[in-house]
Order: sequence, then C-alpha cells, then structure tokens
Amino acid sequence: MPDSDAFHLHPELRGQIKPAEESFFRNLDLSVIDAHGEKAGFSSDWRTPCAVRDAERRDWLEGRWNQDLWVFGYGSLMWDPSIEFDEVRHAHCRGHQRSFCLWDEGGRGSMDEPGLMLAIDEGGSCEGLAFRVGSEKLEYETFVLFRREMLAPVYRPIWLSLDTASGPIEALSFVANRDHEKIKPGILLEDQAKMIARAKGMFGTNFDYLSDMYERLEILGIEDKYVSELYTATDTLRNTSA
Repeated sequence: MPDSDAFHLHPELRGQIKPAEESFFRNLDLSVIDAHGEKAGFSSDWRTPCAVRDAERRDWLEGRWNQDLWVFGYGSLMWDPSIEFDEVRHAHCRGHQRSFCLWDEGGRGSMDEPGLMLAIDEGGSCEGLAFRVGSEKLEYETFVLFRREMLAPVYRPIWLSLDTASGPIEALSFVANRDHEKIKPGILLEDQAKMIARAKGMFGTNFDYLSDMYERLEILGIEDKYVSELYTATDTLRNTSA
C-alpha cells in the first residue's frame, strides 16, 4: 500500500505546492479567458473547442481508466498543479528540455512586443515533479488538467518515461506542438532575453514570469542551467537599459 501522505518521499516539498482548491486553474472560467483573448485581438477560433479537447482526453486515457496516472510538471504545474494527487516525486526526463519557445501576444506580451512562455521541447533533458493521481479521481482531475494545458493547441500530450529515486515511471505531460505557428524553436538565448526584457501583457511582464520560474526552481531544489542563464542575461539587459 502506498503511504497516504503525498509528500512522504519529499517532505521538503510540503508547503511549497499550492493545494488544488486554492488554484485559479481548478475552476477555470472559459468565458473570462475568451474575454481576455478578445481583448488581446485573438481570432475567434484561437482556443480548442471543449468537445474536441475532451475527445482527445478520452483517446489518450483509453485503456488506462482503472490505473493510477502519473503527470509530469516542468513549469507552473510543479508548484500549482491544480489537481488532487496522492504522491509527488522528483523526476528526470530524458529527451525533452525546457524552452521559452511559445510566442505570447496576450498574457505576458503584446502584438507589438511579443513575449515567450515556457514549454518543453525535443532534445536534452530536464528535472521536474511527477504527481500520481489515483484511478478513482481520474475523470475530474484529467478534465481539469486538459482544460488547463490544452486550452489552445500549442501543446500536445505525450507519454514520457521518467527516472525517479524510487524507480522508473511513465507519465503524461504536455510538450511544445511544433506544428503550431506560435511554437518558435531555435531562438537564440540572447534574442530570447531581449524579448523577455521588453514584453508585457495583460497578466504582467514577461520578466516577472521568467523570474518566478527561476525562483521556484531554486525553492523546489531543481537545477536548470538554461533557465539560470536566460534569467541572468535578461536581468542584465534590464539593468543596463534602466
């Protein structure tokens, strides 16, 4: 029987992960999201229709409804998963790495000064957190998860093989969808820094988003050389232009 304490393997994470009931994403109001999209000038079909998204969710979970599900978080999902989980582990992902490759013209950027948001993309590796969701909770918890991560088709679901201190696991995650026009792989780090240093959107500055990521990784005990270098480069640019 697994320990009923979700943090039994990593007690240091207790208090660092927002409870599901406190998450903005738990009860996401799509009418509010649509209003933000309209204000930002997005086309009327920018987000995935609910029926399409739910059909994809059921396709991905076919044959797995009677099993516990692992979910891999590499960005804000780590400290604000918005789902109820029974266990959390540090996990290592081979074959995908963090990348600020998602073009943002609304939340943290604008049409005039686009920002960049985080995904994981092909190549390298990264550390993150894996959350185990009990099979009895899958219907609603995966509904919450897909509504959040698959709001627009900029990400795609994938099954990842992860290494943990307690053994290998297979986990669902959401990676950059290279078929989408807003995924821009290959932007040089110095150009990423220039964009992030300038961009600002409805939800704040792009630098604040990067800074939060940098600080949260440190709090969670996760090292990411790329994020650290990008933060340093962006912070230097901001201080130079101040």
